[in-house]
Amino acid sequence: MARRALLLVNRHARTGHEQLESAIDQLEALGFELLEVSIDRPDRLSQTIQEYRDRVDLVIVGGGDGTLNAAVEGLVETKLPLGILPLGTANDLARTLGIPPTLPEACQVIADGKAQQIDLGWVNGKYFLNVASLGLSVQITRGLTKTAKKRWGVLAYAATAFQVLWKSRRFKAEIVCDGRSQQVKTVQIAVGNGRYYGGGMAVAEDAAIDDERLDLYSLEIDHWWQMALAMPDLRRGTHTKSRWIQSWQGKEIFVYAPKPRSINTDGEITTTTPAHFKVVPKALTVLVP
Repeated sequence: MARRALLLVNRHARTGHEQLESAIDQLEALGFELLEVSIDRPDRLSQTIQEYRDRVDLVIVGGGDGTLNAAVEGLVETKLPLGILPLGTANDLARTLGIPPTLPEACQVIADGKAQQIDLGWVNGKYFLNVASLGLSVQITRGLTKTAKKRWGVLAYAATAFQVLWKSRRFKAEIVCDGRSQQVKTVQIAVGNGRYYGGGMAVAEDAAIDDERLDLYSLEIDHWWQMALAMPDLRRGTHTKSRWIQSWQGKEIFVYAPKPRSINTDGEITTTTPAHFKVVPKALTVLVP
């Protein structure tokens, strides 16, 4: 019997529109009965999943990390398994899970149907898959245009980062991690659930999306050249080797700042400090290689 799948594709994803028909053909050839819904407003993804919950066996989402994040609440509520077509710019969740970047291979992963339960991060009532952060990353998100993402792909992140770095100033914050408190002066605080974010940067060297913990780092540079020296450790997640980065691991984290600071969750600005972070273990079932 054919498996019934709700196929949700963000037509505004970097390669969503161009690859939609190809994805449909391949998935049907692999034995899926598809209910196709094109999404122009990602904020309706979770509601759409809940509307179809009794008509399908799984949900296939085509898009980037922002599209997947928009679908999370509906997936958690319905407990439907998730298949991923990585059609976005960074595709960091797919990278974390080892899902191939090419469409035929990603469709085959969904067809093979190997399920893995993964953790979710949570901050102030909002789920995140990869990372939630404040400071430099929020400025990058605000400066990263759709045109730049479509034209330059993942390189747009690095270009925008160096543009906003010149204007960045350290801010004061208090971090409380599993009861341990520390004051910091930082340009960025990032709290990771998975392994990768920002187009392939590692949250921590040993981070995993099913380790039932959060990984936090505080980037405490005050000159651009320090960022250049810290970048290799940020890419690899080897933060303990850098003199400008502090790191913590824990299940529950609080971040306070003298004035409210915006928080970016999986590429979208969704909440502000004061922030309460926690890990939600085994919250989502995903189809993986």
